[in-house]
Amino acid sequence: MDIDRFKVHHVKIVAGIDSLRNLARSGVKEHARDIAQELGALSRLVTQHLAVEDRILYPTLAQSGNQGVAAMSARYQQEMQGIAFKFINFARQWSDAAHLAKEPEGFRAEANTVLRGVYERIQRENREFYPTVERL
Repeated sequence: MDIDRFKVHHVKIVAGIDSLRNLARSGVKEHARDIAQELGALSRLVTQHLAVEDRILYPTLAQSGNQGVAAMSARYQQEMQGIAFKFINFARQWSDAAHLAKEPEGFRAEANTVLRGVYERIQRENREFYPTVERL
């Protein structure tokens, strides 16, 4: 199965997380507008990635005829629901520059948790899930 599109999304998502991290280090208040814009772009990309996974990747793997891969795929899909829920709520909450400027420490604290979860999930997919899918 060709999963190059998913890999490209992962590279872009990690770059977006890095960009947010750098902006936050430079000052959430001072870069609130840039953070809100970057978070919006990242949110659109993550939402697109999740939709394509749900419409194409997971159903294809469920019907692959390989019980182990189908079970792994179902597990990854289920786990992603919680991560996606947290990320989507985070993006909605912090998409306003004025809100970011008023509560920079709140943003930092939540970003550290939510974005780390997304980053770690991507790394796990790159290390474990995608190589298994490519071997099909």
